Amino acid sequence: MKMTFRWFGENSDNVKLSQIKQIPGMTGLMGFLDYKAAGEVWTEEEIKDYIDKVHAAGLECEVIESVNVHEDIKMGLPTRDKYIDNYITTIRNLAKYGVKVIIYNFMPVFDWLRTDLAHPIPEDGSNSLYYDEKDLGDMGPMEIVKKTAADSNGFSLPGWEPERLAELEKTLEQYKGMTPDMLRENYKYFLDRIIPVCEEVGVRMACHPDDPAWPIFGLPRIAHTQEQFDMICDLHDSPANALCICTGSLGSNTVNDVPSVIRHFGERGRIAAMHVRNVKFLDGYHHFREASHLSSEGDLDMFAIMKAIYDTCPDAYVRPDHGRMIWDEVGRPGYGLYDRALGATYLNGLWEAIDKMSK
Repeated sequence: MKMTFRWFGENSDNVKLSQIKQIPGMTGLMGFLDYKAAGEVWTEEEIKDYIDKVHAAGLECEVIESVNVHEDIKMGLPTRDKYIDNYITTIRNLAKYGVKVIIYNFMPVFDWLRTDLAHPIPEDGSNSLYYDEKDLGDMGPMEIVKKTAADSNGFSLPGWEPERLAELEKTLEQYKGMTPDMLRENYKYFLDRIIPVCEEVGVRMACHPDDPAWPIFGLPRIAHTQEQFDMICDLHDSPANALCICTGSLGSNTVNDVPSVIRHFGERGRIAAMHVRNVKFLDGYHHFREASHLSSEGDLDMFAIMKAIYDTCPDAYVRPDHGRMIWDEVGRPGYGLYDRALGATYLNGLWEAIDKMSK
């Protein structure tokens, strides 16, 4: 396992590389150029500048997140080929600078969705990301976009690029009538173009689950169960067509047995990366908040999750995912320093215990 941390860049992150370096057991980053719109080429110059800064801080950058897939590719429009060509160029450019895994998703329109970005936790006075399906009854897609932007503390949010969401109503209209099978067909077209390039340059694509793990606003979503991930792996059967198992995304739906899912795909050699976090189910259907990583603070068994990683995919890149806002920190919702650092230390502690028990 390599413990990593998500970093948005020196001009877009309140967390400093020097602070990340001080977290015990931290080997590197899952990097991100948050100013790049879906469909744009990540140039060699931009990549080199980012990774040089990471290396200068004594950290690795072998994983890049959110090289976002343009909606025209997901919808199968005639313009998709030029955006796939751009994506291939980005893959080649990232590989030149040592990137081994690219995390992405194939979710229509919304990369992730919450109804509150700073929901108070009365037990300890912190706040966290929160979702209540009932709240969506009072908010349409445009309203939730405006609320999310207003609650972001002035930071950009991954998957909520203003340029793309500015055409939200048009995009939603274009998706009308699209079935999951149609979306999978477009997904296969994309994978058939990029995976041979990934095999050539030594990069693994890691698909992130739908977040939360069910359809929203009538859009087709095809990556939130073990069966659906089996279908994704079968779209292009290659080790380069891999997964990023996000425990919180999959775990938001109680039907998913997260440790079992990890073991299933870990044994097949299809897990390239892991986002590890905890969720707390609240009363009602599709109602949860994000919790600290400690098992007892949420409803996921973090020991069982880490044991499954240890047993079946011990070489995966891991990072603590969304944290609460604690100790009066103000930052990008879900991506503050303190609670994620605590999460990394906790996960490393579980790993050490599992390793010593196994030996």
